[in-house]
Amino acid sequence: HGQTANNKAKLLQGRSDIPLNKDGIRQAEAAAKWFCDQQIRIDSVYSSPLIRAVETAKIIAPEAPLFIEDRLIEMDYGPYEGSSLTSPAPEIIEFFRDFVHNPAPEGMESLASVTARLGAFLDELAEICTPSENVLISTHAIAMKGALEYLMPESKGSWWSTYIGNCAVYMTEYRDGSYTLPQEVSIKALHR
Repeated sequence: HGQTANNKAKLLQGRSDIPLNKDGIRQAEAAAKWFCDQQIRIDSVYSSPLIRAVETAKIIAPEAPLFIEDRLIEMDYGPYEGSSLTSPAPEIIEFFRDFVHNPAPEGMESLASVTARLGAFLDELAEICTPSENVLISTHAIAMKGALEYLMPESKGSWWSTYIGNCAVYMTEYRDGSYTLPQEVSIKALHR
């Protein structure tokens, strides 16, 4: 999804239902233009229920049917929701230092849970879509990392510490019973 005021303020946004800001709208418009320029038709959209993801989806694919999918929601940060990323609590610093070996602080959703729910959604999506169908998924950075971890278990957790910016686009295909290696596409207008 595109940027929100909480992203700009460097707050742990999680499941707070915050709309896109002006930059976020511009980012979604740049992504829409990229899909158009690449002549990629989007047949259907699955979005997190949070407004920032829904708004992004509607800007990128206004004509496609939109389905709200609860499993695409962002990680539940529990009591840390809304806390500052510039001066986080010690337990958050410890968690961020090594996502793979340090469990999420008490009250937060586990990374294993994020990966499992995104994986279940991707498996289900593979069963219900036709081979020629182009599907847009509008979700959040940590949810996206969970999806990437599921699709590439050989990464052994390296996606958790990978930066995924606002409105980042990753593409994969489902062929011969599995997803291809996801690739991030470069949309220069997103980073101005």
